[in-house]
Amino acid sequence: MPQDPMDFEWSYWIEWGRERILWLLAGHLLVSQMSRLLVEKYKPWCLMVYGMAACWLLLGIKGFAVILLHAAISFAVAQFQLSLLTWLCSLILLSTLRIPAMEETKRKWYDTENEYYLLLFTVSVRCLFCTSFSLEYCWHAPAQKSSHSFPWMLAYVFYYPTFHNGPLMNFDEFSKQMRRQEAFSVKTNLSILIVGIIRIFFWWCLAELMIHLMYIHALYSSALPLESASYWALGGLALAQVLFFYVKYLVLYGVPGLLLQMDGLKPPALPCCVSLMHSFTKMWRLVIALLICHFTCRYIYVPMGGSQSSLLGTLLSTALTFAFVSYWHGGQSYLWYWGALNWLGVTVENGTKRILSNSLIQDLI
Repeated sequence: MPQDPMDFEWSYWIEWGRERILWLLAGHLLVSQMSRLLVEKYKPWCLMVYGMAACWLLLGIKGFAVILLHAAISFAVAQFQLSLLTWLCSLILLSTLRIPAMEETKRKWYDTENEYYLLLFTVSVRCLFCTSFSLEYCWHAPAQKSSHSFPWMLAYVFYYPTFHNGPLMNFDEFSKQMRRQEAFSVKTNLSILIVGIIRIFFWWCLAELMIHLMYIHALYSSALPLESASYWALGGLALAQVLFFYVKYLVLYGVPGLLLQMDGLKPPALPCCVSLMHSFTKMWRLVIALLICHFTCRYIYVPMGGSQSSLLGTLLSTALTFAFVSYWHGGQSYLWYWGALNWLGVTVENGTKRILSNSLIQDLI
């Protein structure tokens, strides 16, 4: 039975995974386990060299140079230790991905659109990693700067399991866990690997079953069936799409998460099942924006005041968070509408919670 071809993200990453990325991840696993077994002290540098080699192999010398250049510029700007300047640099680097002349130049580097898109997706995610390192550098005292060297930035930026599509770990978490030396057990790691592969294979089979039988995205791409559907049917389609999104990211983040475990790191939590969610805020945090939710919370929402500031400050913090998410995803008009609607949903829910927590309202209830 033919599959629904309209979910670009799933089709794209599964195709790349089968062709090259899974083999390169297997190579990373081998290098990681050998370095943990033989040269634990030099594990970060072994993995850095492997990540650079994998980047060169997939993206070519020019793609590798672009990512290295972004890292070098970010590191140089971070030396001023000004968060605002770091953010300005990050936004400028991100904006270069959307300059038409530069897009055309990069397209000419590759034979297919898929190869160009791989560079685009990879550089977008690397921008987040460079920003994380630079902001952590700005926030740390001079005595701690030795742990924020350029080689450590490269080890972080070129760490291969999270290289193309995330998930994101902030630099402090990565460096602390990577420096930690633990007892290595082949038997324990082998059992983690086998159980993890079984789970990911189950999730992949479920996602493939959904995309071959349900045709959710094909239905959404045509206005006619949506116009003739009842409200209950539309609600069911919306739920089905979000459930597929959840299962999809169990696979896409489950694979790098498993490799993080094998490297002795604690992977970011996988998305929660949407059927267990009753809060719009939690839905956004734990399912919809899992890739950069922790990033935006640590580097945008909390520094701007977050929930601890005034009502106006909270609204501004939330608005800036959604604005960045929309811009990072591409900045098209529909993404700004999506961000505005999400901001409105979170604002209404949190406003209602504040009203209901008032003692007079509680007595009335």
